[in-house]
Amino acid sequence: MLAGDAAGAAALAAARVVVGWLPWAIVAGLAGSLALVCFYRALAFGTVGVVSPISALGTSVPVVAGLIAGEQPRALQTAGIVVALAGAVLASGPELRGEEPVKAKAIWYALAAAGGFGVTMLAIARGSAYSPMMTMVGMRTASVVAFGIAALVLHSLGGVRPRDLPALSLLGLADVSANTLLGFASTMGLLSITVVLSALYPVVTVALAAVILHERMKPVQIAGVALAFAGVALIAGG
Repeated sequence: MLAGDAAGAAALAAARVVVGWLPWAIVAGLAGSLALVCFYRALAFGTVGVVSPISALGTSVPVVAGLIAGEQPRALQTAGIVVALAGAVLASGPELRGEEPVKAKAIWYALAAAGGFGVTMLAIARGSAYSPMMTMVGMRTASVVAFGIAALVLHSLGGVRPRDLPALSLLGLADVSANTLLGFASTMGLLSITVVLSALYPVVTVALAAVILHERMKPVQIAGVALAFAGVALIAGG
């Protein structure tokens, strides 16, 4: 009886873990795939300076979800969240003055991408509460299946050439590593804080472009980087 009860308890525990992370992993994979498609469609109608800041607003989805769930960041941390988010948007280099009017399609696709990215981050965090690694496995499986079905239906690989595979593989490894770290981080602190810190990637992108590609940073980007670091300091100090 003892052995049977133990086996039954182990099976129930395993089922709880699987049932816990699997739905969130599927949501993360599908939402992330759709968000990427919308992001690149937005870029087809608009510029990076318009699309990137809008898509960065997706972080507000898990932040709001965390607050609704009862998370209560300290006053300094709350201020840091606001400042860091503003810094991330500004660091993307929003085009405050454009020579051509922004197309509505670019804005709508960028907003859809923001929503998709936000849902993806939230799903990663929720699934990681059960198993960060299995959430990543499920997420990538769902994403591969979704893009595979799309390729079969459209009879196209999106113009990918064999020489593109090394770079795409590197990007894929970097992406899954970042998502995995976000999953683990979400199990160690408040979701409303960890997702904001993970959303500071525009700061890194701008810094690398300045150092490696010798691109000149716009004044608004410099201000964004400064705000991002100030936000991090406030979160850490809180």
